[in-house]
Amino acid sequence: MSQPKSHVWLTFTFVVAAICFVSSFARADEPSDRVTAAAQVFKELAGTPEGLPISVLNKASCVIILPSVKKGGFIVGAQYGKGVMTCRSGADFTGSWSAPIMMHSSGGSFGLQAGGEATDFVILVMNDGGARAVMKGKAKLGADASVAAGPVGRDAEASTSGNMQAEMLSYSRSRGVFGGLSLNGTTLGPDDGDNEKLYGKKVTGEEIFNGSVQPPASATGLHAELEKASPKNLAKK
Repeated sequence: MSQPKSHVWLTFTFVVAAICFVSSFARADEPSDRVTAAAQVFKELAGTPEGLPISVLNKASCVIILPSVKKGGFIVGAQYGKGVMTCRSGADFTGSWSAPIMMHSSGGSFGLQAGGEATDFVILVMNDGGARAVMKGKAKLGADASVAAGPVGRDAEASTSGNMQAEMLSYSRSRGVFGGLSLNGTTLGPDDGDNEKLYGKKVTGEEIFNGSVQPPASATGLHAELEKASPKNLAKK
């Protein structure tokens, strides 16, 4: 009878360890630091042959950048990330890029894992419905909003020329390797606490998008990179 109990206790210990591992990273930096980090990730991935396809970005309503998402665990894997979402302004998402909305993501996986790994994620929100679903609160990708691995390389233009079914296209970069990766099961939503830190008052994701607050100084670099790479929404010419 003691063996099953020991297995339960061991699993519980690993779960707690994984949660503590992830939580320690969640407290690692400030919102303004993540805005700056997001700008750097975008700069490194946009406009290079092996990076983010500009033909896809030109048809996106919003961009979500999660720099250095941490994944760790032993038997139970845990994933937790924080980042930034910015959308093209206006009711029809055709204006200039909005002030940054601080975001958080979470997800879990079961399987043999060891150590930790940091991955950059970029998610392109391809239509208004997907954008509003994420801005309103926690959205589970694959359930509340459809998501698919984003096209890369020579197939990118062909993949986006037709009727795209997925509301979001997701990409990842780990150890220098960039490519499309589905994030089904991941939960995304505004980080109310970090938005309050960044703007000095309680503000919702929708209020930030609607221009209720001025973009912080830390967003200057991110806005410049986005405007340089994709100044117009070509999906709504």
